Amino acid sequence: MRIDGSGTLRASCVLCPNPGPMTLEGTNTWILREPGARGVVVVDPGPHDERHLERVARTVQEQGAQVLMTLLTHRHPDHAEGGRYFSELTGAPVHAVDPAVRVGGRGLSDGEVLEADGLEVRVIATPGHTDDSVCLMVEADGAILTGDTILGRGTTVIDGDDGLAPYMKSLYRLRDLVREYDVRTLLPAHGPVLTSPAETLDSYIDHRESRLAQVLEAVRAGATGVEEIVDRVYPDVDEQIRFAAASSVRAQLRYLSVRGELPEGVEG
Repeated sequence: MRIDGSGTLRASCVLCPNPGPMTLEGTNTWILREPGARGVVVVDPGPHDERHLERVARTVQEQGAQVLMTLLTHRHPDHAEGGRYFSELTGAPVHAVDPAVRVGGRGLSDGEVLEADGLEVRVIATPGHTDDSVCLMVEADGAILTGDTILGRGTTVIDGDDGLAPYMKSLYRLRDLVREYDVRTLLPAHGPVLTSPAETLDSYIDHRESRLAQVLEAVRAGATGVEEIVDRVYPDVDEQIRFAAASSVRAQLRYLSVRGELPEGVEG
């Protein structure tokens, strides 16, 4: 399912043709623009796919607009790798939390509001998927661009054994912001637009707590080692993404260990 062009009044999507088990239909590159303005903000240009990046630049030009800045939700190549070439195409800096993927740009700070020709975008630090992950709120549209923190379908991978605790905090924080700002739409970096934000956040939180309970049950039933726990908790996982399930199990064990819930002798 393609979602080219879909979004909100201020956000439209150009879908990168990089489908796969981890990217779903592909990377959603978001173009943000205040109605009637010329300046544009691009979020997650995508991998180094020159045809896609040139298409995004051409789409902006055909709108009679100009890219003023590019923002990265996190450092993974399917979001950030194309940043340098896209900057060459547009002349616009690339801002990101991780300095390694910036191109003539600066860092992104939690709570700061970026302005571009009347458009306001608020940065929300949401570590967990990666330690540099951010979401971006366009309050005027009641929308949050979620990067890989929330996907349009399925659940995200936790990058690193210590990532689940901050990720859970990020989910709770996003749920609070959805209620506080009456957010109506989530714009993910992969998959379709989500129009029930509160329900989506509740589902994500419930899913993580359920998985934690399953992992704990597997350990108490005698499972030893990450691979055996994967077999019990993720019995139908596709071999292509088994590594992601193993990564999640390691993060879950670490989280349970920190909470003091693992049985004696089991390490997180």
